Amino acid sequence: MDNAGGKQPPHTRPNGPSPWVARFAGLARKGSRVLDLACGGGRNGRLFLARGHPLTLVDRDVGHVQDLKRETGVEIIEADLESGSPAFEGNGSFAGRRFGAIVVVNYLHRPLLVPIVEAIEAGGLLIYETFARGNEAFSRPKNPDFLLRSGELLELVRGRMQVVAYEHGLIADDGCSGVKQRIAAVKDTGGAARPDGEPPPHPLHPD
Repeated sequence: MDNAGGKQPPHTRPNGPSPWVARFAGLARKGSRVLDLACGGGRNGRLFLARGHPLTLVDRDVGHVQDLKRETGVEIIEADLESGSPAFEGNGSFAGRRFGAIVVVNYLHRPLLVPIVEAIEAGGLLIYETFARGNEAFSRPKNPDFLLRSGELLELVRGRMQVVAYEHGLIADDGCSGVKQRIAAVKDTGGAARPDGEPPPHPLHPD
């Protein structure tokens, strides 16, 4: 999908990966499987594949990633994430599965938020970036169902993951403006070796 509901505005259809994803991709543990959820054309998942990660791509229309189906380590799943069995429960596509990293860009279905975090294995990475309240003044999506509230991603990971980076604000890209919220977080808040229980720091600009 990669569109947060509705047709994508021009500035959400770049050929390469999101700069936010590219910046923090290096926090994913080497060789860990990455889930590109609502992958669209797979622009973000392709980055991880090039970095040597096995990759799972899921969307309700996977026609734009069929060129990857013969790549070693690539799993392509066609599924409607918003109807039928919950994706991470029961008979859902990802029930009982854990991933080294989950990447979500320009997509929001709130019932999936907590299950996404729970499906990240210990030490794993979450990179999430999508539109936020205020975007309705600039471009689609305008429906609040597809727009994050201020601090919503911080609330999601609080007590569950260590926040490495977080942003919320107005972004101008090629003359098209919009409001986005984005986070990079690592699930390493338990079992820290430090006496104060703090997890180790991570680089803000990993390789």
